[in-house]
Amino acid sequence: MKCPFCSFQEDKVVDSRTSKNGLAVRRRRECLQCGKRFTTYEQVEDILPMLVKKDNRREPFDRFKIVSGMRKACEKRPVSTEQLEQAVDEIEKIIQNRMEKEIPASEVGDLVMRKLAELDDVAYVRFASVYRQFKDINAFMEEVKTLLASQTSLDKGK
Repeated sequence: MKCPFCSFQEDKVVDSRTSKNGLAVRRRRECLQCGKRFTTYEQVEDILPMLVKKDNRREPFDRFKIVSGMRKACEKRPVSTEQLEQAVDEIEKIIQNRMEKEIPASEVGDLVMRKLAELDDVAYVRFASVYRQFKDINAFMEEVKTLLASQTSLDKGK
């Protein structure tokens, strides 16, 4: 590790502890040349796949885009930021566990729709109306009927 003060290449670790919910290791280091101390963080690098869009373009997975789209769908709805973050964490974990280099963007959209359906029906319908690009009101009504049917079957299962 290069010292940020004198650029010397050697240091010693003075203290190590976990931080950031156990997802990183915080290390206090001391430069062996100038004696100044500095902090470094070590964490596992997440390798997320490239998304393959409908027109076959590739772009990197972007958590911010998912959070942004879900936040817009949940605007003025009783869904907390914590619930949204947890849903996005779950989506990201599902994608990572697939261990594929590329994944169709449509599969990510379907995951987002499933999570929104669990969180809030109105948010789900808002997102679906943009994501599915309904051609007319009948296609939109079919989606709402499907949602209602799934809710009814869930209620009967309780």
